[in-house]
Amino acid sequence: MRLGDVPQWLLATAFRDSGEAFDEPWMFVDGRVLPDPGTITTRISHPGEKRAFVFAGVEETPIVSEAVANVFRALAPGDVQLFPVSIEGEGQRFFVVNAIKVVDAIDEAGCREVHHYDEDAPAPGYEGEYNWIYGLRIDPSKTEGAHVFRLKKFKTAFIVSEDIKNALEAVGNLGVSFERVTGPHEPS
Repeated sequence: MRLGDVPQWLLATAFRDSGEAFDEPWMFVDGRVLPDPGTITTRISHPGEKRAFVFAGVEETPIVSEAVANVFRALAPGDVQLFPVSIEGEGQRFFVVNAIKVVDAIDEAGCREVHHYDEDAPAPGYEGEYNWIYGLRIDPSKTEGAHVFRLKKFKTAFIVSEDIKNALEAVGNLGVSFERVTGPHEPS
């Protein structure tokens, strides 16, 4: 749980302010517009240096500081919903980032390796989807102008444009890293 020499600051799965779990804890990573979920809370599951952008819980819900939320507000207002989230023991404002666009832009031939769910016995609801992709590549001409999105058949990936990436890096103190998903792979 360390990145280099810094203990990772990890957040638990978000829940309702009442302490109840959401009926659909994966809803914030499903790539769809959501009704207002009400007050959202989470807790620190592993202490470390506080970060401006983390993926929380097993669902990997994007949770960001107000400065990072402002980047999404300014550069991708039509691509995301921002929901305030309280982090127990933290006074600063944080937000869940719900990417609401899903695009079919995977360049399977350009990926290093793709794994589909077992076609003979796929997990229910995952027929035709990717189990995992190594060296993901997308076709930028198929992103429909979105700056923040999820990928059809591989919603695990949270994709941002180069402009968003640069603005997020300017905020700094991110708990995430970026991997290029366009163009050819770098030689190994």
